[in-house]
Amino acid sequence: MFVDEVEIVVEAGKGGDGCTAFRREKYISMGGPYGGNGGHGGDIIFKVDTGLHTLLDLRYQKIIKGQKGENGRGKNQHGKGADSLVVKVPQGTVITDLDTGLVIADLSKKEQEAIIAKGGRGGRGNTAFKTQTNTAPDYSENGEDGERKKVKVEVKMLADVGLVGLPSVGKSTIISMISKSKPKIAAYHFTTLNPNLGVVRASENRSYVVADLPGLIEGASKGEGLGDKFLRHIERTRVIAHVIDMSGSELRDPYDDYLLINKELQEFNEKLIKKPQIIIANKMDILGAKENLEEFKKKVACEIYEVSAATNQGLDAVVNRLADLLDEIPSNPLYDENQIESHILYKFKKEEPFTITKEDDVWVISGKEVERIFKMTKFTSDEAIYRFAKKLRRMGIDDKLRELGAKEQDQVRILDFYFDYKE
Repeated sequence: MFVDEVEIVVEAGKGGDGCTAFRREKYISMGGPYGGNGGHGGDIIFKVDTGLHTLLDLRYQKIIKGQKGENGRGKNQHGKGADSLVVKVPQGTVITDLDTGLVIADLSKKEQEAIIAKGGRGGRGNTAFKTQTNTAPDYSENGEDGERKKVKVEVKMLADVGLVGLPSVGKSTIISMISKSKPKIAAYHFTTLNPNLGVVRASENRSYVVADLPGLIEGASKGEGLGDKFLRHIERTRVIAHVIDMSGSELRDPYDDYLLINKELQEFNEKLIKKPQIIIANKMDILGAKENLEEFKKKVACEIYEVSAATNQGLDAVVNRLADLLDEIPSNPLYDENQIESHILYKFKKEEPFTITKEDDVWVISGKEVERIFKMTKFTSDEAIYRFAKKLRRMGIDDKLRELGAKEQDQVRILDFYFDYKE
């Protein structure tokens, strides 16, 4: 089964908890804090496997979870960091964050890999908090949560040439003639249900990959037929070969077919219509094709090659011309590195550390930073509670509550934790 798009949740591993412990040995007085740090949570990494061609392995997975880091232990023993979870995907896979719409990674090279979700930092043990003024801290940290993202994983095929055209114009026959690909061919629409790839050998020992893209009909860019599922595979191609049934055997006008397909390409992605394009006038052995071609040439200024795929006539010229075009056109990545880097920089721009709203009679404090501090605090000692309150004060939360009109003993909530406001 060919699966080229899935939506899944990836959740990196949580960091291990820090340990609160003290050194107690017979001949060592006032041994001091002795708790180790927790280990780092496991990252989620997507890596290219050239042996894969579909996302079938991910289709039925709702969530992918990384391993938790080990907790710290006494005697200053740090927890072991968790191993990264490596998810293998086909070459040409693009991962997009659905919450932000930003591209996280474009895995177009062999063995390329990218961290999709980073594991959480391990919590610090009480040894890490020892200072000259606090020589015996009685608190440690919980591990930080790993990143959690809902992502779309898409395969965008790595092909040099894309064959486009309406159903039954002969795309599958052409790719079967010019390569060793063996697609299903029959005299009805939508015979081809999956994109077909074929390696083509041209003159001077040149070779390139051609993709036959099925299901293009009017409205394909908006989801009609199968076109919206497979138009993505043409985004990486450097040249578009537009196959047209010049005989009009389907009772369609060849020029109307040409306009319709180009319109769908443009509406799906405006960059597609700017790619170099040649026209393959197919079925020239059928009565009426010559006359239709003469009329077509009056309306279209584009390279046109007359062929009969069924009898293998004229295809050698097409194969060599496509090879010449590919020699002239540079191979550019779908998303350049600077573009992805700017996305990442934008994504991690500084945000407000907290917001305060009022629900009924409760002040609700929310925000990634304040929630992260809350989750990493172990409320097991008065010292830990005091440290948490001090952090909130430094962030300006106390001042903001006072400014908004909070009064003594008003209830305040962070996530599911309630406490009383004090001046």
